[in-house]
Amino acid sequence: MICNYCEWRCDLGEGRPGVCQMYIQRGDRIEERHPHHYTTYAAVHIESVPFFHAYPGSRSLQIGSRGCNFDCHYCSNAYVAKSLPDEVYTFHLSPERIVDVARKTGCHNIVFAVNEPIVSFQSLMELADKAKAAGLPLGCMTNGYMTEEAADALAESCAFVNVSLKGFSQEFYARCTGIPDFEPVLRNIGKLTAKTHVEVTTPIIQDVNDQDIMPIAEFLASVNANIPWHVFRLLPEYKMKDEAYPSIELINDKLEEARRLLPYIYFSNFVGSTWVSTYCPSCGEKVIERLNLGGCGGKMIDFRLDGANRCLNCQSQIPIQGRYVKWNSGDEGHELCGA
Repeated sequence: MICNYCEWRCDLGEGRPGVCQMYIQRGDRIEERHPHHYTTYAAVHIESVPFFHAYPGSRSLQIGSRGCNFDCHYCSNAYVAKSLPDEVYTFHLSPERIVDVARKTGCHNIVFAVNEPIVSFQSLMELADKAKAAGLPLGCMTNGYMTEEAADALAESCAFVNVSLKGFSQEFYARCTGIPDFEPVLRNIGKLTAKTHVEVTTPIIQDVNDQDIMPIAEFLASVNANIPWHVFRLLPEYKMKDEAYPSIELINDKLEEARRLLPYIYFSNFVGSTWVSTYCPSCGEKVIERLNLGGCGGKMIDFRLDGANRCLNCQSQIPIQGRYVKWNSGDEGHELCGA
């Protein structure tokens, strides 16, 4: 039986678990080998995931399982993405339990991150139903290498998605991630953008994929110029530990040209980045101020949009999914701000 969750389309007959090792054929069905098992669950700020244009200021319950359909040579989460199932400690969390934890920790939404959600797709879809019933938006981080059917289901279930576009050449994808064709990733960015809120993340490895900065910018601009693009300076891990740390200055120089095409480019993964705040493209006013304390996201410290997500200075619309979520001092809950 052919698995139709990702573009590997593995034949799972005769007990073969496929590339991601997370599915198996049982009778006439394809089933997860470890449904509802998670390696991670923690309450975080949504900007740290990172999502900069979805429910700003909100607290997210971040979850993740194990396994991946890629083998990225620089993966910083290889300890869960590429470990064998019995090498990683997991929690069994039913969808009802995850929703309950999200509510008790004052979370506004749930985000599947840490590893690829398509390898736990059945669990994710069950969680999506429970989260929707509870009024909790669901989001995820994905490499985008899924079938069109899976992309359609993801777009219907997730209010916000961050797709990792790792480069812009077949040679890079084949050498550094192991997949035979990256066109499905491009296709799915377009498909998802048409149906839900999408942000894109690209890890930059100096002298490996930094030449792809402008081609990626041109592609994203052709899909939707308002897509937020998170570029982060990759700190070599896993199979690329011997690579040099990328130069902040050299990467930013290349991003300067891209900023003429895309108004919402963010550059992080180093302490003190000045490129993690949002500026109004019309008047240049800083409308959302963030700090980067290291890592690939940020922490919001000021929000200067009105209740309709318009710049307070010139009233231009800023593309934001949902509204600003203001936390009370005791963190017992949240409220959506109207102004």
